[in-house]
Amino acid sequence: MAGIFRAAAMVARQSKRAAMVTAGLALAAVSACNTGSVLSLQPAVDVGAQTAAVPQYEGMQKLVPSNPYMTAAYPRMDEPMSEPEQMPASETDCRGELRRLGVVYTDVQPIHEGQCGIDYPVKVSAIGGIQMKPAATLTCDMAASFAAWTRNELVPSARWRYFSGVKTIHQGSSYSCRNIAGEGVLSEHGKGNALDVMSIELNNGDDIDVRKPGLFAFRTRGFLNNVRADGCQYFTTVLGPGYNYDHRNHFHFDIKNRKSGYRACR
Repeated sequence: MAGIFRAAAMVARQSKRAAMVTAGLALAAVSACNTGSVLSLQPAVDVGAQTAAVPQYEGMQKLVPSNPYMTAAYPRMDEPMSEPEQMPASETDCRGELRRLGVVYTDVQPIHEGQCGIDYPVKVSAIGGIQMKPAATLTCDMAASFAAWTRNELVPSARWRYFSGVKTIHQGSSYSCRNIAGEGVLSEHGKGNALDVMSIELNNGDDIDVRKPGLFAFRTRGFLNNVRADGCQYFTTVLGPGYNYDHRNHFHFDIKNRKSGYRACR
């Protein structure tokens, strides 16, 4: 009987040692998963800090969750692109006119710069086979007026005077946020309603500078006088060399809306 009791006591001691070893291993395993205190259950990462284990990718933003322990980054899910703003019927009709006139253009984002801007701008790179250099940012109405003048007046005049078509229109300013020189009035350039023409390059290689031609440059003078005078049928303002010093080297065309209907052609 005594032998049985000794055997039972030995089994109990072995079971106790096994239980202690098991508990120690479990505690070590928990400690390996957290560098903070196991008993207090504090996180190993400071709240609000980004862990080095989470890579930073473009297109990701920091998460600011209700759970302060969630401090990693997550891929940002962009909202679906909203439908484009409905273009007014007048703008849609105008673009139909541009296509009829053979204007090569792109619609660009609205421009708003203080008092300047264009709600529905177009960028014109060509009128038929005639290049616009550089491309001109304008209102659609101004683009249509300029295209009609180019096709109906500029091209026929070039063919009549030089027996050549027009290759390129070199412009010096389209949309530009600025006031009229010497005045506190916003320029039509700041509304996208104006374009400055510096020179006209022909298919035969002639490059006609808008600056006032010499005394005996009869053909050039006649050509420039024609296109300048005919411009008054398409624009409300036509200014050029001879008007003042600021316009000595270009034609300024715009479609300024004057209540009186007055046109300034000088």
